Amino acid sequence: MAYRQYEWIFDNSIETDIVYAGNYGAKGEKRAPRRKATPEQVKRQNQRNKEIRMRRLIKANFREGDLWVTLKYPAGTRKEVKDVQADLTRFLRKLRDRYKKLNVPLKFIYRIELGTQGGIHTHLLTNRVPDADRIIQRLWIHGRVNWTSTYECGGFKSLAEYIVKEPEEIEGQMSLFDESDRGKLIKYSSSRNLVRPEPVKKEYSRRTVRKILRDGPKPHPGFYIEKNSICIGVNPYTGYSYIHYTEIRIKRKQKGGSDAACEYLC
Repeated sequence: MAYRQYEWIFDNSIETDIVYAGNYGAKGEKRAPRRKATPEQVKRQNQRNKEIRMRRLIKANFREGDLWVTLKYPAGTRKEVKDVQADLTRFLRKLRDRYKKLNVPLKFIYRIELGTQGGIHTHLLTNRVPDADRIIQRLWIHGRVNWTSTYECGGFKSLAEYIVKEPEEIEGQMSLFDESDRGKLIKYSSSRNLVRPEPVKKEYSRRTVRKILRDGPKPHPGFYIEKNSICIGVNPYTGYSYIHYTEIRIKRKQKGGSDAACEYLC
């Protein structure tokens, strides 16, 4: 078998990657000319891989209508990262207890971020329970809370990009923190109970892949293939071909409603 399919299955979508598996020893495709990646290209690819992993992590654990929260401190407050982490630990412990009383496990992903004026705040993605916004506001005793509901357009693409984005050097503010603290401003943290999605693997022959290329991929029952998600090409750095596409679960449109325009990128 010359090709391998990786299929990530979520509640409302299925992501499929078909790649050449050159390590099987079977007769395969002729490798196209390769280019040596520059350090900047490697950096961009690594960032894109982080975004993909985060998007899939969100899709496996959260749903439309969950909460994207910003936990703030009063203007002018300056805190060390370790003190912010201590505040978050106490807050999340209390929040977990409140969820437990409702028989709902708390799931979260958070990232500490530096504001344009040097103030620290925290972005928190969490599953919703009744009155979750009010509960969070009461438990976060250090300042204001802003929140919005999540939406699944684009498979949480924008949200994933924001969580793993590279921090910006804002008027030298990052230099106010030592190296270990700067590292904490780059990384995100999550609850241990998150489902870590793993793909279903399947092997394909060259004949099957040629048929997919000729006729196009076929969706699973109850799904349709988002046309803008179909990417077929050759990886310029490996020289081998790939196919990627996303299937979306068919939902009944609400009366008078319409589907939001979603963006998919290769």
